[in-house]
Amino acid sequence: MILIDALYINNSGGKVLLDYLIEEVDNSKIQTYYLLDDRVAIEDYLFNHTNFAYIKASLLNRHKFYKKNQHKFSKVFCFGNLPPLTKLNVPVYTYFHQKLFLEVPVETPLKQKLIFTIKAAIFNNLYSNTDYWLVQTEIVKKDFLKSFPLTDSNKIVVLPFYPPVPNSLLDNSGHKKNNFVYVSTGSPHKNHLRLIEGFKLFYDKFKIGKLSLTIGLEFSSLQTLICKLESAGYPIVNKGYVDRSELSTLYKANEYIIFPSLTESFGLGLLEGMENGCQILGADLPYIYAVCKPSITFNPYSVDSIADAFHQATAKNVKPTEQLVFNQIDKLIELLRNENKK
Repeated sequence: MILIDALYINNSGGKVLLDYLIEEVDNSKIQTYYLLDDRVAIEDYLFNHTNFAYIKASLLNRHKFYKKNQHKFSKVFCFGNLPPLTKLNVPVYTYFHQKLFLEVPVETPLKQKLIFTIKAAIFNNLYSNTDYWLVQTEIVKKDFLKSFPLTDSNKIVVLPFYPPVPNSLLDNSGHKKNNFVYVSTGSPHKNHLRLIEGFKLFYDKFKIGKLSLTIGLEFSSLQTLICKLESAGYPIVNKGYVDRSELSTLYKANEYIIFPSLTESFGLGLLEGMENGCQILGADLPYIYAVCKPSITFNPYSVDSIADAFHQATAKNVKPTEQLVFNQIDKLIELLRNENKK
C-alpha cells in the first residue's frame, strides 16, 4: 500500500493539484492510504475509501502518525514539500513546489519572511529523509541544486502535472481585445500593488483596456483599493474567488494573462491561460521561461515597465505565446504504481 501524505495542503494551487491527484490515483486503482489536513475533512472526495486519516496539521501529529503506521506502507509520496520526520525503510518521494523555502523575495513582509525562515529551517533538517525529489520545472531543479549542491541530480525528477480547466456549460465567451486577467491570490509576492499602479499609469495615458483580478475576502486592503479605483472610473474589476468550473469562462473572456508574480515554483494560472487560448504578458523572471515563451515580458519591480507591457499589447500585433510545459500525470501514476525497491 502507498501512503500519499498531503498533510500540509489545504488551499490555493496546491489544493487544486491535490484534488486532481486523488482523482487520478483513484482511477488507477492503486491501493492507497491518504493522510490529509483536517481543514479539508468536510470534502466528500474520499467517501469511497476506508484508508484515510484527517488530522490537525502539525509536526508532532505527523510524527505520531508515522510512528504508528509506517510499517503498513511499501512506498511514501509526500505531496507537501516536507519529507517524513525520520528516515524510512521504504522508497520515499517528495514533491517540492514551494520556492519560498529556497529563497524569500526581499520585499516580503517581515512576519511572512519570519514564518518562511522557520519553515525553511525545518525543511533543511528533514531534507535527507527522502530518496527522490519531484519538481515541476527545470528551473526549480536548478534552484534546488543551487541550494543543496550535494544532491544527486538524478534524484531530482522534473514531473509537472496539473488538471485541465473544465469548460463551463455556460461558456459562450470570446477573447475580448485589450482585456487582461491575473488569476491569483493576494499574497504580497504576487505583486498586485505594482500591477495595479502600472495599469493606472497605462490607462491614464491611453484610456483603453480592462484588468480583471481574483482577490479573495481575506485580502481586504487590496479589495478596498480596487473598489476605490473602480469608483474613480478605472476599468479594474475584482471577480473575487472564482470556482474552477467557471475559470474557463474567465480566461476565454480575456485576450491576455498578465503575470507579475515575483516568485513561483510553477505558475498554474499561466498554463491554464495558455490552454484556454490566452497570450502571456509575463515577468522577466526564470519561472516564466520555464513554462512558456511569452508574448511580452516586463520588469515586475518597475511600474513603468508594467505600464509599457500593457501598451505594447494594445498598440500592435504581438508574437503568439509558445507553451513549453505539459501535463505528465500519467508518468506520475506509473511512478507510484511501480514497486521499485529502495
